[in-house]
Amino acid sequence: MSEHATAVTDRASSRAVVSMRNVSKIFSNGTLALSNMSLDVMRGEFLSLLGPSGCGKSTALRIIAGLGGASSGSIDWPSSKINSRGLPEGDVGFVFQEPTLMPWQTVFGNVYLPLRLKGVSKTAARPQIMETLASVGLADFEKSYPRELSGGMKMRVSIARALVTKPKLLLMDEPFAALDEITRQKLNDDVLRLWHQTGITVIFVTHSVFESAFLSNRIVVMRARPGQVFSDMEISTSTDRDENYRTSEEYRAVTDKVSRALHDAIHAGDAR
Repeated sequence: MSEHATAVTDRASSRAVVSMRNVSKIFSNGTLALSNMSLDVMRGEFLSLLGPSGCGKSTALRIIAGLGGASSGSIDWPSSKINSRGLPEGDVGFVFQEPTLMPWQTVFGNVYLPLRLKGVSKTAARPQIMETLASVGLADFEKSYPRELSGGMKMRVSIARALVTKPKLLLMDEPFAALDEITRQKLNDDVLRLWHQTGITVIFVTHSVFESAFLSNRIVVMRARPGQVFSDMEISTSTDRDENYRTSEEYRAVTDKVSRALHDAIHAGDAR
């Protein structure tokens, strides 16, 4: 049994929000995207999946979300009630690479969508929606339309829509990759604040060493296709992660460690 497989087995499943067990994914064109990937995501973690483009990070995330099936292996939800589709009931929020907002709806209407699908009236949903908009800094924009918002504000709406049902698990698929660096850093700060405030479990897909090192308390580095876990690192810091942390020696040391792991993962994939 590999070192990683042993670590997965040793984790207390009662604390796991979701577990991947020997998950493989073969697409219809024959591409093997994931190969026997096992991973436990523990309650309250901010876990980043890091790896080169095409390594299967987004594929793994979409399988967890139920947006695509595994070719083999299983996804287990040890602490959730499972619905007829094999997914936890109302426990997962998803933030895509693009905001995917409905242009004909206001900010309020876009955030209301998940609650409307659950049969909650707009009147009953209003306090929850306004609380969530305030948490992402958009309390004054409920009547605005997506065309009136900046790229960063649109992504905040997308985050609010994912959080409004108060999920146990938030899945984020490279949500800030298309944004400028200043906006990206500000949203990183906001996501970290929301994580601390809510205690939600986060799986965050990124190909940025710097972003993963700033946000995460655990980083899983994946091999190049077919995707597998190459390195699983706990990340702890002695100080708050803020603007001062970004220029600290501690942050530089973490990014160096993560960079080396990513470099080794890429070359391990080349050697197969």
